[in-house]
Amino acid sequence: MKAEMVKLEHNGIHFKVARPRLAEIAIAALFVSSIPPVANVPSAAPVTAPDLGEYWAGQGGINGGFVAARGDVPAHYLIFAAKDVGSLKWGGRGVEVKGLSKTDGHTNTEVLCNDDDNEYPAANACAEYQSDGHHDFYLPAAAELYQGWLNCPEVFAKDCYYWSSSQRSAYYAFYMEFADGGQYGDAKYNELRVRPVRRFFI
Repeated sequence: MKAEMVKLEHNGIHFKVARPRLAEIAIAALFVSSIPPVANVPSAAPVTAPDLGEYWAGQGGINGGFVAARGDVPAHYLIFAAKDVGSLKWGGRGVEVKGLSKTDGHTNTEVLCNDDDNEYPAANACAEYQSDGHHDFYLPAAAELYQGWLNCPEVFAKDCYYWSSSQRSAYYAFYMEFADGGQYGDAKYNELRVRPVRRFFI
């Protein structure tokens, strides 16, 4: 049996609704009107980032800028340690490490630190670094160091080179020169400057 239709008009628009459906809409409207206003629900506080190159209190270092989501890595800020951890060898000379990235230093560092057959001093020093209670630092990838040069080059030394965790070959890895923004490859047995970084997810 066909449901009886009811004609309705609102703001000059005419439409028909089945009488049972009209009752459902009325009940739903009554239910919604009994819910407390949204204003009673506290909203999440927005992230207020310090200026690029400034220390981010509680985050363990310097604001290196926003990074958009990429692949499985959500959007985040790069937090560079406030100081270098010395000059160290990259390590693993003659070994072409599989699975290293030019953009994901966190994964690179995990791969290097979990290699039981070779030593990677630069990556290990970053993984051991702690600040403001954070113990999730890593050796930045080439792209992450480049972001440091774009956003806060003044916090890095200009008279030396910084290792990245990105590999160029079995004998070379990428490094960053903050004096001119150049990225090149150097022998893994050389001791270059090392600066840890971490991610602050938002």
